[in-house]
Amino acid sequence: MNNHFKIVLLTVALTVVFSSCKSKGDNTTQKQDADIEQTMIPQEKDSVLAIIEKVNTHWQEAHPEPNFAFWHPAAYHTGNIEAYKLTGNEEFLAYSEAWAEHNKWMGAKSDDKSAWKYNYGETDDHVLFGDWQIAFQTYIDLYTLEGSTDPSKIARAKEVMEYEMSTPNNDYWWWADGLYMVMPVMTKLYKVTGNEQYLDKLNEYLAYSDSIMLDEETGLYFRDAKYVYPKHKSLNGKKDFWARGDGWVFAGLAKVLQDLPENSQYREAFESRFKKMAVTLKEAQQPEGYWTRSILDPEHAPGPETSGTAFFTYGYLWGINNDLLDEETYLPVVEKSWEYLTEVALQEDGSVGYVQPIGEKAIPGQVVDVNSTADFGVGAYLLAASEMARFVDSE
Repeated sequence: MNNHFKIVLLTVALTVVFSSCKSKGDNTTQKQDADIEQTMIPQEKDSVLAIIEKVNTHWQEAHPEPNFAFWHPAAYHTGNIEAYKLTGNEEFLAYSEAWAEHNKWMGAKSDDKSAWKYNYGETDDHVLFGDWQIAFQTYIDLYTLEGSTDPSKIARAKEVMEYEMSTPNNDYWWWADGLYMVMPVMTKLYKVTGNEQYLDKLNEYLAYSDSIMLDEETGLYFRDAKYVYPKHKSLNGKKDFWARGDGWVFAGLAKVLQDLPENSQYREAFESRFKKMAVTLKEAQQPEGYWTRSILDPEHAPGPETSGTAFFTYGYLWGINNDLLDEETYLPVVEKSWEYLTEVALQEDGSVGYVQPIGEKAIPGQVVDVNSTADFGVGAYLLAASEMARFVDSE
């Protein structure tokens, strides 16, 4: 074989090898690019912060005046506080501060303890009703964020909850929503006071709630005793778990676990509740990423709903971020729900759609559409987005 022919063969061989390597490299790059394109998990924290800014600025500009201290504005403020923590936007903090000042750092305002009630009510004598106590969460957060230097900001919260704990009653939390409204108040007050009674009563009151609303098989909660199966059934004869109701519970458990000491005698039971709910909810998620209003009977009230979906997304992300839920198992759940929250629920102007109006159950035929929004739904959305920002930041 002459030298010229050897050189030609060597050149051809090198060209083939180089082309093969280049092809493999291109394929790897293409695969990596495809993986990035396929995941709906944000790659940059700033992109999530931009969503938080867009959603919250839209809400606050559309609602410049402080609302009263009842549950639905107060639920929004629990999300607004998290939005402030992530963005550092002082306007968000000022918005909650103005709301607290407007309401005199109180829920229901009666001073006559003999008249205080805890059945449903929107009047000032319903001081012991949890829908008037959720405001305390934000008052306590403002107190701690501003250096824990002004005890007047939490004076009413302590007065009300200490009185409540002094009574022999344990049936204060008779509806699922109440677990979000008040459980975190107990752990937040424990953190600022060190008073163990807050944790003891938290456990006692939740035990009562479990006795009337908890479904042991699924780990989900019926909205209240009226909806317990088989006394009440969905359209198709199934257990009727209301998505927002269980969203309140799942998010409330996450908030409790955030503040409950690792060595608390109650910690294991709270973690167990949280993890069992996570298992059931994972299986009930719709392919489009949302949960239907009746969790286990999608035909009962079909179509997307944002408030329950946002609360569930918040709970899952909090669990992953704090090593209570396995990332490999549950991140795919979040990926689907985040896609729904950002691609369907979030509108171009920053509004959040598909929020079921105020109620207590999944209602067949009720219209929930792109124009359906509410303060509590925005609050839930901000909670989910804030935990997503933390997740992306930790990766």
